[in-house]
Formats: sequence, structure tokens, C-alpha cells
Amino acid sequence: MEDTQGVIFNFVTGSFVDGYGVRTTVFLKGCPLRCIWCCDPEAHNVYPELKVDRSKCNVCGRCVSICPVKALYIDSWGKKLYVNRKLCTNCGKCIDICYNEALGIFGKYVTVKELFEVIKRGEEYFRDSGGGVTLGGGEPTFQSVFAYLLLKKCKENHINVALDTCGYTTSELGRKLLKEADLLLYDVKHMDPKRHLMYTGVSNDLILKNLRECDKIKKQIIVRIPIVPGYNDDKENIRLTADFLSRLKSVKRVDLLPYHEYGKIKYEYLDREYRCQAKPPSEEHMKNIRKIFEEFGLTVQIGG
Repeated sequence: MEDTQGVIFNFVTGSFVDGYGVRTTVFLKGCPLRCIWCCDPEAHNVYPELKVDRSKCNVCGRCVSICPVKALYIDSWGKKLYVNRKLCTNCGKCIDICYNEALGIFGKYVTVKELFEVIKRGEEYFRDSGGGVTLGGGEPTFQSVFAYLLLKKCKENHINVALDTCGYTTSELGRKLLKEADLLLYDVKHMDPKRHLMYTGVSNDLILKNLRECDKIKKQIIVRIPIVPGYNDDKENIRLTADFLSRLKSVKRVDLLPYHEYGKIKYEYLDREYRCQAKPPSEEHMKNIRKIFEEFGLTVQIGG
């Protein structure tokens, strides 16, 4: 079981967000949603992916000559490196030969044992601060076997586990993860199922159903809401969201997460289109939204 592998794309220690106390956050690759505003496109797919930073590339062509599947090529003007993503196997051979560090990889394979060896170094900080481990992503239930085995390993060693989830899971093991985590950081993106489908690629029916089920078993929940101007920040949706959450008994806090554009460059690294047309909300706008949630008796903070 400890040799079971998963794919992660980031790992943060000494964090004061993503739950209570000092935390170690593990970011797992793979997600069933495709949110227009997503700032982590490298989290979408469950396998490692080649990253190309063309601002560092001098178009020397060394990577082209070494690619075993001929997935790399330079345009006819000799000015830009391209990747045929359908051919690329993400083997990483090109990375070793790139002296300018223009090539990299998003994601790596790790075993439960390897990851826990790093996690347990923070045990003292977890105990002293009331913190622990947060499994995020992507969507941690997307790698449900790996995530569940890691959760079990942490809990066997009395380490608190939070799950940062979009709530979109149909598998028995995915729902088990929701039920057995000590804390849920649960995303709610829009109350209208059609607009939710339009903006994320899936309806919100299952997400809200799983949230209600977690509320019934008195799971400790922090709801996280991305505030994306022009997409989900209108007063009608905000009030519907606040009304819905106010009827749940297990919601301890609502975190309002202002939209930002920090992830745009990563779409370029992966040769993908960034479709979101929003601009970051003003501080005043965020405060006004917070007031609406507070009117419904909810504990709210801006940021996570």
C-alpha cells in the first residue's frame, strides 16, 4: 500500500492557509472540472506535462534533435519552439539538455511512503499550532486511491487532514475521502446549474448534493468561493449562495477568494488558451460581498 504512486505538482510546507494552524499542503494533479478562471492549468491532467517557457528559449534546437517521438519542432522562421502535444510523451529527455532552463515538467510521481516521510517532518509544528496536512489539487478525489491511502497514513499517525475539494466525485472511495477527512475546504462556485456547467464544464447538482450529505454527518466545513467579476459576483447569485449556506449547520466559515490573473502565464507554458475575461475585484467590491454573507449570519473572511 505504501508503494502506491500518485502524481503531485506542488508541495508547500509551513503554510498558514488551506485550513487551521501550520499546514503542509500537497497539490495532486487531475481535476474533473475545467473552470474558465482556473489559475492552475497544470493541475487539470493526472499525468506529468512538459512546460515550455519561451522567454528563456534561444531556439538552439538541441531539444528537437533529442526528442524520441519528434514532438518538438521550430517554425520555418527559426524563431519559436513548438510542441506537438498529441505526440509528446512527457518523458523529460529534452529537459536535461536545455541549458537555458526553458523546459521543465509539471508534476512528478511519488509513493505514499515517500510523501509521508516528508510530511511527518512537520509533526511538531502541527501539534503546537493545531495544524496538519491539506490534500488539494486539482481535485484530490480524482486520485482517490492514492489520496485515501495518504489520508489513512496521516490519521494513523494522529495528523489532522483537510481536504480541499470541488465536491464533484461519484466514486465510493471519493465520497469516503469527504467523510473521513477532519476538515473540508469545499468550493462553491455558482448556484445556477446551467451557468455552473457553462463556466466549469459540469453541473453543480452533484457538488451541492455531496455538500448536503457532508453537512448531515456534521463534517467540519469551510466553504471557499472564488469571486470572479462578470461570472459569479452578481447580487442574485451572491444572495442565493449565502441563503443556501446559511441553512447548513456544519459550515464554520466562508472564505471569499478574489479572482487574480497569476495563472495566465502557465497557460502559455502548456500551449493552452486562457479564456477568462474577468478583472480582479476591487477591495470595496469584496467588502460589499462579505456584508451580504454576514447578513445571513455567516462567519466570513476575505482570502483563504
